[in-house]
Amino acid sequence: MKYFTILILLFISCGSKNKPMENVFRYNEHKNIGSLDPAFAKDNADIWAVNQLFNGLVQMDEDLNVQPSIAKKWNISEDAKTYTFTLRNDVYFHKHKLFKKNSTRKVNASDFVYSFNRLKDKNIASSGSWVLSKVENYKAVNDSTFQIQLKQAFPAFLGLLTMKYCSVVPKEIVEFYGSDFRSNPIGTGPFYFKRWEENIKLVFRKNRNYFEKDKNGNSLPYLEAVAITFLPDKQSEFLQFAQGNIDFVSGLDASYKDEILTATGELRDKYKSEVNMIRGPYLNTEYLGFYMETETPEIKSKLLRQAVNYGFDRKKMMTYLRNGIGIPANGGFIPKGLPGHNESIGFSYQPKKATELVAKYIEETGNKNPQITLTTTSNYLSFCEYIQRELKKTGLQIKIDVVPASALKEAKANGKTDMFRASWIADYPDAENYLSLYYSKNFAPNGPNYSHFKSELFDLWYKQAFTETSTVNREKLYTKMDSLIMQEAPIVTMFYDEVVRFTRKEVKGLGINPTNLLELKQVSKESSL
Repeated sequence: MKYFTILILLFISCGSKNKPMENVFRYNEHKNIGSLDPAFAKDNADIWAVNQLFNGLVQMDEDLNVQPSIAKKWNISEDAKTYTFTLRNDVYFHKHKLFKKNSTRKVNASDFVYSFNRLKDKNIASSGSWVLSKVENYKAVNDSTFQIQLKQAFPAFLGLLTMKYCSVVPKEIVEFYGSDFRSNPIGTGPFYFKRWEENIKLVFRKNRNYFEKDKNGNSLPYLEAVAITFLPDKQSEFLQFAQGNIDFVSGLDASYKDEILTATGELRDKYKSEVNMIRGPYLNTEYLGFYMETETPEIKSKLLRQAVNYGFDRKKMMTYLRNGIGIPANGGFIPKGLPGHNESIGFSYQPKKATELVAKYIEETGNKNPQITLTTTSNYLSFCEYIQRELKKTGLQIKIDVVPASALKEAKANGKTDMFRASWIADYPDAENYLSLYYSKNFAPNGPNYSHFKSELFDLWYKQAFTETSTVNREKLYTKMDSLIMQEAPIVTMFYDEVVRFTRKEVKGLGINPTNLLELKQVSKESSL
């Protein structure tokens, strides 16, 4: 509680006398924040903070449409390899003593050249360097025109540019601070950096020089400040939310899910008068994977892989283990919310068929006690135990091996586990990002193909999708690839996750989006007095 007291005193002392405390948005980040430099915005905690401070050429709206940001418009060449961006002339960096007259300066195209060069610089070692892997070159045509040329057409490229890695940074400030830019960020975003006591509190203040306006022409942002605390325990975080000390909680943790929600996913009566819940599709597929290059006969059997897919009720699993939060994955690997997703290509719950497939395997092989070892972490043990119980009814034994997250990550990357629990959260909002997990040239550990699935037909379609300029035809290709994956069953889709957000009633304008990005520029707070 002492950290919340410190925050209150801070905003009383440095806030405007005309602005009440209610205009400060407060949330907790239990995972801590590693850096405020967009070149290292890899984890959700970092991305949320960086998003308040920086802008890129383009941004994604809540429906996954690419919209202008610092670039007011763009043109794509006929061969879909050259992108020409025209920049706004009213975007300024946050004020800093290193700018002339202790002020600011306008963003120009050369700033993007510098920012992109940082991503590629091996000495910087940005976790986002891969974003430019498909880029041949880029240049500032003039102060207001920035041009990018790709090595080959890549339909998802604009979506890739919405990632926070691609934010613009000022050369003179970055070079002055060096690696300490992580804790002295200067960007163009709706808020500017004020104060950071690492693992205790982080404060942003309103950027009164911000370039975006709302649909009525009002200046953004509405909030005076953002205050972030760092309680490491999710249950403690929820307690602070329930007491009104923070305004927002994201996600549904096992420590409080039954406290706030009914079994069917509704707010409990005790919270309805003070709390709003918003939920929607999240670009995250939770699944089980099979290592296809194993010598284990049960894993090599398509019959048993399909039996696992048919053998448990995904809807019941969501109801009992997630209070109804999450969408049963009866479609393919592409999650709901992305073009290419198709509900009809996956597996439904058919226990009789699962039993028949196991029986057929036993008859063909003479192995009367088929067994598969499933490796997971403790966080997902309840899901794996549920699947274990259901599949036991079919005659298939599932042995569960619980390991630390680091051990599972290493085992997946190096093919040391026959069957594993995994999830895939979109790096960028295009189905290609999901299908890349099954392209044969992406075998782990050098790529994301952890199952080592290989299909010449899939590879052909995957490469064809890169040159397909028709959105409709590309989506059809995505669905065909996803359908092929389901037929061969190198994975077992469990559920498509949902973004779940709980806010205090006084918070207005906090939306939701499938990438779970925290957007605060149009959030306001009403007085709770």
